[in-house]
Amino acid sequence: MSRGLPSDYYAILGIASSATQQQIRDAYKKAALKTHPDRVPSDSPERPERTKKFQKINDAYYTLSDASRRRDYDAARQYHGFGSGASTASTAFDSDEEIPDPAAAGAGTGSSFPWSSFGFKAKNQEEEQKFENEQFGDVFEEMLKEEGMAENGGTPTGKFWSVVGGLSGGAMGFIVANFPGMLAGAVAGNRLGNIRDARGKSVYSVFQELPQGDKARLLSQLASKVFAHAVGS
Repeated sequence: MSRGLPSDYYAILGIASSATQQQIRDAYKKAALKTHPDRVPSDSPERPERTKKFQKINDAYYTLSDASRRRDYDAARQYHGFGSGASTASTAFDSDEEIPDPAAAGAGTGSSFPWSSFGFKAKNQEEEQKFENEQFGDVFEEMLKEEGMAENGGTPTGKFWSVVGGLSGGAMGFIVANFPGMLAGAVAGNRLGNIRDARGKSVYSVFQELPQGDKARLLSQLASKVFAHAVGS
């Protein structure tokens, strides 16, 4: 990995360098949903490029979402001549798909931020993928809560199963046990009889077990909602 210029993480998320923590989180939601590898089939030629973009977006969010890491990054960024002005370019929003996009579409340059220079141990590929999943999963569950598809404990609600059932092209049946939080769902249609026991699982864990096609459709639907909120606000 290059030790040259650090990536412009503000540009990658399409935000100004003066962005608030909430603006950083909101930008991450939009960028991560738009570039997530699961938006395309596993064997799609687009997947490697999407994975690279998704990794950059996660690196950007990891760095900017923590006050201490952000201060260190801002110091290095200024040292390398990025200055303190607004960043408007974004590698996160250069897809051709037709989703409303309030951010400007440009191209970010440079390598990942050299965290090893600050004493941070570099992750191997397996650790990095696990971290990305956990980081996205946390925000993903937050978005589903906002849409009423996840409970405070992170478990799927009836609305989540209804959406998944609808995406699968069939009806949805669910049984609620004698106390809250015990939910068993049966997704009908083209997967009739495929029982999914969501008991004790987070909504993101359940999402990861869905067939690839359902993952892609659910992410697309969620992206449409998030982008519609952004345009309407």
